This record gives sequence, C-alpha cells and structure tokens, in this order.
Amino acid sequence: MSPRQFEEGIAYLCQRDGCTDVQVVGGRGDLGADVKAIAPDGRRIVIQCKRYGPSNKVGSGDMQKFGGTCYAWHRADIAALVTTSTFTKDAANYGRSMRIGLYDVDALAGWASRTGPAPWQ
Repeated sequence: MSPRQFEEGIAYLCQRDGCTDVQVVGGRGDLGADVKAIAPDGRRIVIQCKRYGPSNKVGSGDMQKFGGTCYAWHRADIAALVTTSTFTKDAANYGRSMRIGLYDVDALAGWASRTGPAPWQ
C-alpha cells in the first residue's frame, strides 16, 4: 500500500463512519493535513497519516510538525495522527499535551473493524 492509498483508506473510514466533506489533501505542501473532514456532529477533523513499518515509530519531530499546524493553520476542532506503527514516548507525550488523538496500529485496527472508536468519538 502506498502512502496515498493509506490516506485514501483513512478517508474511506471517515466517510464510512458518517463524516461529510471528506478530502484527501496529503502531498507536497499539505502542511501536515492528509485527510480533512467534518465529523457527524459538525466538528472539523484534520488527520495526519504515517504509513510506517513496525520498527519505524512516529517520533516527536513528526508530532511537533503536525501540532504546529493542525489547530492554528487548519483550524481543526479534532486533530489525530494515524499510523501503521507506534509512537515514541516523547511523541505520545507531546501529542497528548496538544490534544492530538494518537491512533497507532492497534487503535487503527479497532477503528477499521468497528471494535474501537473513531478519532472524533
């Protein structure tokens, strides 16, 4: 699966679970937003997608870049970073302090299988 296909998969999950105005906007110049959508309750969602292997964790640099744009630039009500891997301790601490939802491989599997919450729940 390419990074673009992963972004499209996340967009599909958003749409499947009731979001509207779902857009895949990732790519050069995206300023950290790969998927944007409106949650079923009207809040603006911004998601950063990281398709990494199991040995490549999302680090604090990735999280800080997203944290610097998700609310101020993209005006998110809900921000989430979704990965096929896991987060370093520093990245997870920073994400929690910035109110960024952390969706590692296990949380993503739960969302995809409907056994876990979506980022806006």
